[in-house]
Amino acid sequence: MNWLSKTAACLAGAVAATAMVAVSAAPASAQSAIRDTEIETIVHGWSAPIFTAMGLEPSEVEILLINDGELNAFATRGRIMGINTGLILRTRSANELLGVIAHEAGHIKNRHTLRDGAQNAGTQPLLMTMALGALAIVAGAPDLGAVLLGNSQYFGTLSALRYMTHQEGEADNTGARALEKAGESGRGLLSFFENFRSQEVFSDARRYPYFRSHPLSSDRIETLRRFVAEQPNYNRRDSPERVAEHALILAKIHAFMDNPGQTLRDYPETGTTLPVRYARAIGLYRDGQTEKALAAVDVLLTEQPENPYFWELKGQILFEEGRPSEAIGAHQRSVDILPDAPLLRINLAHAMLETGEAAKLNDAIEQLKRAAALERENSLAWRLLSQAYASQGKEGEARLASAEMFFALGAEQQATQFALRARDMLAPGTSEWTRAMDIVFASGATQEEVDAMDRRLDRQQRPVVTPVGG
Repeated sequence: MNWLSKTAACLAGAVAATAMVAVSAAPASAQSAIRDTEIETIVHGWSAPIFTAMGLEPSEVEILLINDGELNAFATRGRIMGINTGLILRTRSANELLGVIAHEAGHIKNRHTLRDGAQNAGTQPLLMTMALGALAIVAGAPDLGAVLLGNSQYFGTLSALRYMTHQEGEADNTGARALEKAGESGRGLLSFFENFRSQEVFSDARRYPYFRSHPLSSDRIETLRRFVAEQPNYNRRDSPERVAEHALILAKIHAFMDNPGQTLRDYPETGTTLPVRYARAIGLYRDGQTEKALAAVDVLLTEQPENPYFWELKGQILFEEGRPSEAIGAHQRSVDILPDAPLLRINLAHAMLETGEAAKLNDAIEQLKRAAALERENSLAWRLLSQAYASQGKEGEARLASAEMFFALGAEQQATQFALRARDMLAPGTSEWTRAMDIVFASGATQEEVDAMDRRLDRQQRPVVTPVGG
């Protein structure tokens, strides 16, 4: 399933987005990574003790939410794991989802990860952002879309993952031991596998992708059962708070992934729980019932006025209705409550830019710079920063921000080209000029290649820049 934004200025591709409403479109085969601060915060909060128990630094493990209805998960280089929304929705408890995460972390710990990425993409990865439940296209200029998509370095075709059976056992063992050490039960990992035990006898073509790349066997399940059943924490249950968080995750994913009519049927007006009312507010918003959606969010905010995600959703709804000036206040509240969340700052900056008011450009730039400082590889922050600088006529800074965007995407040739253009528009000796050259050489360009690019640029009109102090 692919998701397209109604108001994205550029639809070509890449990573970290404009926080907009998402509308279902496009082929079901297209895979994408989505971002959601709320879900990421919950999942990382659950997972951090497991990573620590395993000897991994939690801040170095990136969990990607993959917008795909198939049951699948994977681990790859750079301590990155991906978990399909389809797998999350099939977990029956928080402990089951945590068990899957522990297993994938076991692959990372034991270095069983995908080494070559997906070379045969049938569908190329398109990284997107869901900020506060809002999915958005992460884009660069339309004419560069193919470049961005082609240079995505986060993950490849999931079918490329092929783990040996003994590696699966090692990952089970490592994950189960880490769960126990962190005071968690391994029961969820076991029950998740048991729930899909029938996959063992299916032909490869009929199996879920996860169980093609993570083959099940009775021996493997029984070995895992013997170990986890003997552990002191085996009978430990999820806390009521964690049960509620798991229900909220499922409701939010359903509300953004399912047809809004289906959401409104599955989460009826008679429902009183928070997940039901949250999902319903999102369903109303996606169904175009804006005033009802805003009213539903306002009720949630009356109950939890310091919930940054409810404020973000309100800002998102207003933004998508073409009311960016009104959206600013809601997004500002989300940032005030959760200042270290880069996606929330990007939402705020995007709303500021969409007003078209020159007076708001400096504030938008400040928000984007702070977001990029928190998450340097967030290419949307750099893309919007480039747009903001260009609106101010600061072409050197705009090109440097574009270079940063391409550098974050791993598009080294494009990063070098934009950095060289930025260099010639920036005053020599400034920190921006130095950063442009850092990008050039960090992208792997040799001095000879830089000289050759310079000669090509010399054939064009190159701007004259007054040196510092000149």
